[in-house]
Amino acid sequence: MKGRRCDGVGKRWRARYVNAEGDERAQIFATKPQAVEWLDKVAGDIASGRYVDPQRQVITFGEVAEAWKVNPSWTATTRERNLSVLRMHVLPRWGDLRLSAVKHEDLQIWVNELVASGLSSGSVRKIVGVARGVLQMAMRNGRVSMNPADHLQLPRQKVARRRYLTVGQVDRLAQEAGSHEVIVLVLAYCGLRIGELSALRVGNVDRVRRRFMVEASVTEVNGELVWSDPKDHQRRSVPWPRFLDDEIDALIVGRDAADLLFPSPRGDVLRVRNMRRSWFDRAARDAGVPGLTPHELRHTAASIAVSAGASVLAVQRMLGHDKPSTTLNVYSDLFDHDLDDLADRLAAARGQHAADNLRTIAPLAMMTVDAEVA
Repeated sequence: MKGRRCDGVGKRWRARYVNAEGDERAQIFATKPQAVEWLDKVAGDIASGRYVDPQRQVITFGEVAEAWKVNPSWTATTRERNLSVLRMHVLPRWGDLRLSAVKHEDLQIWVNELVASGLSSGSVRKIVGVARGVLQMAMRNGRVSMNPADHLQLPRQKVARRRYLTVGQVDRLAQEAGSHEVIVLVLAYCGLRIGELSALRVGNVDRVRRRFMVEASVTEVNGELVWSDPKDHQRRSVPWPRFLDDEIDALIVGRDAADLLFPSPRGDVLRVRNMRRSWFDRAARDAGVPGLTPHELRHTAASIAVSAGASVLAVQRMLGHDKPSTTLNVYSDLFDHDLDDLADRLAAARGQHAADNLRTIAPLAMMTVDAEVA
């Protein structure tokens, strides 16, 4: 603070400092202690690395969101979902506010209102996740010193129990699918995502090794087909079981490498909405598993593989997860039997130890000491 000035109302104190760029920043206070306290806070923020130039906080939440929307790492479906959440839930509440006006306590009140409105815990978490993402970008760009959306109290997410079909249920579903039987079997025994299956071409079939080379995925977004790498960019080789040999042979014989392996009835890309409407939902209902989705056959593939003794690493490679821990987190319930096996092995170890002790002690029990004979 370099001095004070009169503004026509009374004496006021003008505190000022020069930032790292050489720009002067100043603020007027009614009392000297207030001015000194402000300068001390600025000095403390600079020393701790929390300092943010006030001029950089003039921008609104909505302006930061415009930059946040341009994320080259998003898939088409992720982009559509995030933009929908931003447009419908986040910008109406925070879009016109300056960043400096977005406070943690106000965000918590907003979260509580979202919960009270009847939205599911998963929906609330997605909405807050979008707001947090925008504010995280503001923090990375030096517009706020910390993310006010961090450490919010969010509703506990209810995890729905996954449905895993048995081998018998898969067979029944395949029978009800009629001419589409091979699609059901490939999904249920190979664990492909429906977008990966739709993107397979004849040239992606390695008949000698019984492998599908998963190199692309196709998704319908707002009626348009969007082609991309597989999720997490995990191009991979997926085996199919021997009993599918004849069906796969029938799909590739006499066809060009560029032809789709599983086209729609009209020869176009297989779209999941059309597939469900045309035959999948009916087949699921008639097979006794109404409401089943194609993605649940991917879960079923994981279940069948684990039941057959596949390791976590093998399941991870089949499903295309980025790391084994992802597979364990997603399908932890499938590996519960490991605990049962562990308990049985521990019991067996103790039993073996007891048996060994009996074999060692028994001969000693038969030994006697006779009285001394005079």
